[in-house]
Amino acid sequence: MKIRSNIEINENKWKEFLYVFFKENEDEVYIEINENTTYFDVKVSNTVKNISYREEKIIENQEDIILKTSLLKLYNKILPWGSLVGVRPTKLVRKLLEKYSYEEIENILEKVYMVTNKKAKLLINVVKNSIEYIDNDTIGIYIGLAFCPTKCTYCSFPAYLKKGKYLERYNEYFNTIIKEIDEMSNLCNELNLPINTIYVGGGTPSFLDYNELNVFLKHISKFNMENISEYTFEAGRIDTLDRKKLEILKEYGVTRISINPQSFKDSTLKLVNRYHNIEKLNEVYKDSKELDFEINMDFIIGLPKEDTQDVLNTIKELENYEPDNITFHYLAMKKASYLTKNNYFFDKELDYKLINDKIYEVMEKRGYIPYYLYRQKSSSIEGENVGFCKPNKQLIYNIEMIEENKTIISIGAGAITKIITDRDITRLINSKDPLMWVDEFEEKLNQKKEYIRGVYGKKKER
Repeated sequence: MKIRSNIEINENKWKEFLYVFFKENEDEVYIEINENTTYFDVKVSNTVKNISYREEKIIENQEDIILKTSLLKLYNKILPWGSLVGVRPTKLVRKLLEKYSYEEIENILEKVYMVTNKKAKLLINVVKNSIEYIDNDTIGIYIGLAFCPTKCTYCSFPAYLKKGKYLERYNEYFNTIIKEIDEMSNLCNELNLPINTIYVGGGTPSFLDYNELNVFLKHISKFNMENISEYTFEAGRIDTLDRKKLEILKEYGVTRISINPQSFKDSTLKLVNRYHNIEKLNEVYKDSKELDFEINMDFIIGLPKEDTQDVLNTIKELENYEPDNITFHYLAMKKASYLTKNNYFFDKELDYKLINDKIYEVMEKRGYIPYYLYRQKSSSIEGENVGFCKPNKQLIYNIEMIEENKTIISIGAGAITKIITDRDITRLINSKDPLMWVDEFEEKLNQKKEYIRGVYGKKKER
């Protein structure tokens, strides 16, 4: 699609919008916007259709939004999220909160961005339920272990199998991640950086054997734990867990673990290379409750060969458990996943409205509230991924990652450090491949340390 207008257009900002909503459209569209003190008069036309309408002036820089919503109106696109295409719509709400009330923002979302009332209210609720956990006075730590027992067919994260060349150099990899943990903990302690969250993810960190797990956690404990509100360990692969590993996690101060069933249909789990059953889940869940961990559970909607009833059965089965957090993800076909690379065709058309309504019905009935939300450009449907929690059980790291309001120092292959200063974000990226990461380690480590010192050393001096 080619856009012409009487106002200046930032083409880079338009690329994503046009790709999402008008990917195959080759029309030429003209948009004319004229303003007076209280209104914009808009005319938009293509070769076969033109419309004119008046839009109230509500917020600053509204012209750019009108350019997008006028296209939706011209082509009669009524969408739940209106003109919003970003991954993090809650960031828009927080930005608007600097000038407007929640009630005014709800009106802005509906009138300016064409977001439906249902989605606008959801956004407002998510922000209300998370905003008290957002701060930029502390930092977070992420540590990613890049190995898994098997590669899930939908996964695009750095996740490698301990075989072949990766097995040959595994000990070198493990010693390197221990070294980066030590270097970063020394740096944080030197700069006196207060840490409020530690998140250990992957890959599958519970893939480590007992001895490796002890060494791994012992070195993590070198970080200053004085300000820690939450220490999360992603033990999502249930087939890698037992009570002894859980007891080791407890010994080193882990407060929260992720146990991710993804589905309660055994045949689905085998199909996507996850090998556990309900009996094993119940055993791990029971042990985790007895050890007083806070528990997060993840579920994926749209897995291969699952129909609507399968998903509804999973939601019903979930009512037998009482985790502190529950996250529902809509399957996204990421470029790096096995499913995408093999051109997997989804032969089950799901009733997403029925599924979504049932999720909110069950969550409300069980006393869960939505506290974080993000969207995916390549989702199999126009849905959003939502995290629910029991009141006061928000998973702080999830909020921090979505809101991008504070620095997260990340460790390991594929880890992305985000240094955030005055709303500017600098990304320091580790190579995804574990062996490439090992080979580049010293150079990249020194660059990262130098940059962090440059930012936080100056702050310390002031």
